[in-house]
Amino acid sequence: MSLPNHFELLATDSAARTGRLTTPHGVVQTPAFMPVGTAGAMKGMHWREVRDAGADIVLGNTYHLMLRPGAERIAALGGLQTFTGWNGPMLTDSGGFQVMSLSDLRKVTEKAVTFRSHIDGAKVELSPERSIEVQRLLGADIAMQMDECVRLPATRDDIERAMRLSLRWAERSKRAFESALDGYMLFGIVQGGDIPEMRHVSACELVEIGFHGYAIGGLAVGEPQVVMLAMVEETAPALPADRPRYLMGVGTPEDLLESVARGIDMFDCVMPTRNGRHGMAFTRFGQINLRNARHADDPRPLDEESEWPAARNYSRAYLHHLVRSGETLGAMLLSEINVAYYQHLMRGMREAIASGMFETFQNQTRAGWARGDIAPR
Repeated sequence: MSLPNHFELLATDSAARTGRLTTPHGVVQTPAFMPVGTAGAMKGMHWREVRDAGADIVLGNTYHLMLRPGAERIAALGGLQTFTGWNGPMLTDSGGFQVMSLSDLRKVTEKAVTFRSHIDGAKVELSPERSIEVQRLLGADIAMQMDECVRLPATRDDIERAMRLSLRWAERSKRAFESALDGYMLFGIVQGGDIPEMRHVSACELVEIGFHGYAIGGLAVGEPQVVMLAMVEETAPALPADRPRYLMGVGTPEDLLESVARGIDMFDCVMPTRNGRHGMAFTRFGQINLRNARHADDPRPLDEESEWPAARNYSRAYLHHLVRSGETLGAMLLSEINVAYYQHLMRGMREAIASGMFETFQNQTRAGWARGDIAPR
């Protein structure tokens, strides 16, 4: 059974799409990149900078928030938006991926996943029903079904087992979401590893169940980019054209460009802030390592044409100094520069699709990356 649609497809250019997703806390222009605020905070950034950079929507993490400070506590304090001060749309993941990746001692059964908290070792059970309950307590505009994600490479048997279990959990997640208020959304998650026919089966059965939107999960977990893109090509056409498509945990600017070309609407990744904390900047010249000594005496900005003030107003020499000195300000500035670049890239793609110039935009963007950084001074 289908659910009400809150997504409007505005334009297409070949497989690339631009649209508008309406949530209880605001409108999301797609293609959209969601910066990751894992524990209710964007590492190294204030929410106003995230908004000023152009982000319409951010991601919160069910696993971390349910363990600390707790979903019930957040609900009592007004929900995640009120609690954090982010007054905009928010998507929460189901917590399943973190259970699989962070918990060495875990047990997966038909009923639930049981694991030990990485904080205090307490035993915790996370079922599809509890995952939805937590996400609803958090007040997420978009909740995700509970699924099992296997790391690649994996055996065919393990991939199929996890895919089938995720489908059964999808049905339970939808039932648990039935009493949600109008306007709030639940997305199903396509699994199937790197096996095309399993991706197709998962997508078709999820569509039969019916969700507000559909995510492609279980990628960017160890496989080469060519495999990831092949699975996107296999999966996206099997998903409804009038519903948003979300590629989870992806990725690099190149990943975003290539995936939008294959019909993806939404993304999330920790890369902009994580790389910023390690001295790496994303720019129209490609990725730049500010730890490199070539920047030590360079008075020029990172990118004098950037729309973001920190990329224009601080010298490479100063950014290099901050990074090499371990100053927190260096991580903060590079994180905001990176988030702003990702949003600039997404806005450029939206405008190019709307004007029928996406292929030209792709070629120009790739040419900038291939040209590389400006010569050292």
